[in-house]
Amino acid sequence: MIKSNRVTIESLDQEGRGIAHSDGKVIFIEGALTGEVVSYSSYRKKATFEMAQMAELHHAASIRVEPKCVHFGVCGGCSMQHLDSRVQVAVKQRILEESLLRIGRVKPENMLPAIYGQSWGYRERARISVKHVIKKGKTLVGFHEKRSSFVADMQNCEILTPKIAALISPLARLIEGLSIRDRLPQIEIAAGEYVDVLVLRILAPLSIDDEAALRSFADMHKIQFWLQPKGPETIAPFHPVDAPALSYSLPEFNIVMPFAPSEFTQVNSRLNRVMVSRAMRLLDPQAEERIADFFCGLGNFTLPIAKSGASVLGVEGSDALVKRARQNASTNGLPSNTEFSAVNLFEMNEAELSSLGRFDKWLVDPPRDGALELVRSISREIAPGRIVYVSCNPATLARDAAELVQKGYILKSAGVMNMFPHTSHVESIALFEMSPSWANA
Repeated sequence: MIKSNRVTIESLDQEGRGIAHSDGKVIFIEGALTGEVVSYSSYRKKATFEMAQMAELHHAASIRVEPKCVHFGVCGGCSMQHLDSRVQVAVKQRILEESLLRIGRVKPENMLPAIYGQSWGYRERARISVKHVIKKGKTLVGFHEKRSSFVADMQNCEILTPKIAALISPLARLIEGLSIRDRLPQIEIAAGEYVDVLVLRILAPLSIDDEAALRSFADMHKIQFWLQPKGPETIAPFHPVDAPALSYSLPEFNIVMPFAPSEFTQVNSRLNRVMVSRAMRLLDPQAEERIADFFCGLGNFTLPIAKSGASVLGVEGSDALVKRARQNASTNGLPSNTEFSAVNLFEMNEAELSSLGRFDKWLVDPPRDGALELVRSISREIAPGRIVYVSCNPATLARDAAELVQKGYILKSAGVMNMFPHTSHVESIALFEMSPSWANA
């Protein structure tokens, strides 16, 4: 690690790193903020850029705050705790705008107000690692260290829900006493409204004493243990077996969504409610319309659309998720105007999309890879009048936006939703409407 001369930070990149220039190179500096003067230590050097971490802060920016978490800088779970939470959202909004302009060559007619949520204790889904470290003489439970496969020595986490965060040290002590402590590498966390589930990935059978210890821990801390001995299909409840089902709710639409701990849900259920509400306002579903929800998952958007009386087709690539979505529709009394279909949306083509029929409107909520093949498959005959696109990656949203504009759509509005405070993750939503001139051509 070689220290460089001082540099002034010019801006932040998509990962929250400070950007500076030195000796003809771009320097990306972890822990540095716009306007600050810092010295840095490089850990990766290339011909045109270097990756570095801040070695010394000479002049602090007014937007710098004291990180709340004592593990910040070591734990790799957060990258922006040193930046004022309101400024974090402004940075993400700028990243969205720049991605749309630079990658997609498009600019929204209107930028939507950013959606904020609680800054701390919001994370209800997480995967944490477990490692017995002989040199430290103890078992560690936590996220990985920054740029490392080592598990951070954590006692708390400020972004996990308070109940789960308080279990980090007790879990480490519990696992330390198990016969399979070296064969338990991971814990999956899923917090619901009425139960908190911890899925233990076990690579060896539990002993009778292990089972007794897990039951006692679950009863004491009022959580439910599930076990995963092999692949995701082997996940099953261990104790207590009669615990309430995992679920989250969308009170505005009078919807309850049961889910299994292995099924995808948003990590932040409170912000998810606000996100769904905004999506419904932008989509504006009407009772006489036929609407498609692509990448529908459990029905997070499908069921609120169905509440409007519209006829909805939810499309998802996983048979298991389609089955769950059908169950959720039935649970909420919405089987009559909902349909679900399992289709590989990453291999979509014009003929297969046309076979689904024409829809008045689409809602699209893809994973990070985006929905390029889907939007490429739009033909004039089946083009919906309105598309609401929910994105977890501004780069693929921008790429797909360019394709939609070429298809004759106008990017009416876009904005960020701070689903993951203190991280560089950018969640956003965009509204596309068919150009009247294109529609009437």
